[in-house]
Amino acid sequence: MEQQISVSELMAMSGVAFGTSGARGLVSAMTDLVCFTYSCAFLQHMEELGQFGPGTHVAISGDLRPSSPRIMAACAAAVRHMGGVVDNLGFIPSPALAAYGFERKIPSMMVTGSHIPDDRNGIKFNRADGEVLKSDEQAMKAQDVALPDIFDGKAMLRDIATLPDPVDASSAYIGRYLTFFEAGALKGLKLGVYEHSAVGRDILVAILEQLGAEVVRLGRSETFIPVDTEAVRPEDEALARNWASQYGLDAILSTDGDSDRPLLADETGRWLRGDVLGILCAHALRIEQVATPVSSNTALERSGLFTAVSRTRIGSPFVIEALNQFIEQGGTACGYEANGGFILGTPVMVDGRTLPALSTRDAVLPMLAVIVAARREGVSIGRLQAQLPSRCTFSDRIKEFPTEQSKALLAYLQCSDADQSLKRLSQTFGDLAGAAIAVDSTDGLRISFDSGNIIHLRPSGNAPELRCYSESETPQDAASINAKALALVRNLAFAH
Repeated sequence: MEQQISVSELMAMSGVAFGTSGARGLVSAMTDLVCFTYSCAFLQHMEELGQFGPGTHVAISGDLRPSSPRIMAACAAAVRHMGGVVDNLGFIPSPALAAYGFERKIPSMMVTGSHIPDDRNGIKFNRADGEVLKSDEQAMKAQDVALPDIFDGKAMLRDIATLPDPVDASSAYIGRYLTFFEAGALKGLKLGVYEHSAVGRDILVAILEQLGAEVVRLGRSETFIPVDTEAVRPEDEALARNWASQYGLDAILSTDGDSDRPLLADETGRWLRGDVLGILCAHALRIEQVATPVSSNTALERSGLFTAVSRTRIGSPFVIEALNQFIEQGGTACGYEANGGFILGTPVMVDGRTLPALSTRDAVLPMLAVIVAARREGVSIGRLQAQLPSRCTFSDRIKEFPTEQSKALLAYLQCSDADQSLKRLSQTFGDLAGAAIAVDSTDGLRISFDSGNIIHLRPSGNAPELRCYSESETPQDAASINAKALALVRNLAFAH
């Protein structure tokens, strides 16, 4: 007997909410019933758009979390229930899955929690023609799904759900870069790959070796490690410095769990900020127009390298919306985020070689483009970065900080009267950053000070965390301001 269920009501009951491009929650809450229902809602919406119907193939892949195979199987069961055909791509990077789906004009689903701990997971949805946007998210929330009688009392599938044999999508993803970058582009370089539990670790090594690099494989783990490219752990900073010195590396490459966000260290083992990597990559690819969140490094504008810049809310759907506007206007365009994920919105041609667009976050392209650019100029990655205006960013977070508490804190800091708001912010942060002169509420609360410093506070969209982004003239100042700002707002939260 079928049961009718509202997706919005199920979200409220389960606690598995929509974040960037999909649904995320505790693994214990992501039951088969929840994953099956959300997948059906996605496919129903795709059917409304004319992108899904009986017989349509749907690609599915996952990261290396212990819970991913079970969730992938629940998603596959939903595809079959809706009359679709499952293309199981196995365990590959999110951009490799997206590239496979976009090329074939079919929907796709990536089971991943990205960088968050493995007690959580998620499902990232892609349309046949690109990532889902916020309008798609709202349409999925509004769906009602008729559930078949296939679940037990614990909301799990009664029969063990199965996946078909995997389809190879890795070769095409690897070929994308072997075709664009010149043969032997990395010959003579010694590159470390921090593998940890990233799903794209073997693919990344294969690309580097086939482009001629000597690769040192580092830190491989069969236990999931939540590497956040936007808030690098102190132990990962120490590891990179030690590896660079021990092995004499020209660079170290890594990614987050689903390998759509890059992490690149220079010859000293210093991890580059993702928003700096985005600037260097866009310039190396000779791109004209750039879309990026308001939290990204302002060296983008100060460099004068680009004809147009659009600042957005944080999250790839917002970046892609702005990127689509650039694409309509013509010219080359890209987007990137502070986490380093790079979105190539238009094809680019460099030295007679063309790289097709890939409208989703990618980790491989920015790392390769910057390493090759540094080699072409005959400088180290550190020296290449030093050519940009001296603006340094840092980000960190307070974990287990409820979203409602974050919102209340920001409401307290930002008064309805603009002058009063600047006065309160100056009183609050003046000793560590200077007098507040401007506020940007595009996403959270971004405060500019007369000293040139910037403090940006924002509730995370993926976890109960308060994120803080800071910008200053030196890395030390940016990190110091960030730590002091987080300590200050933690005390404010307890006081208010």
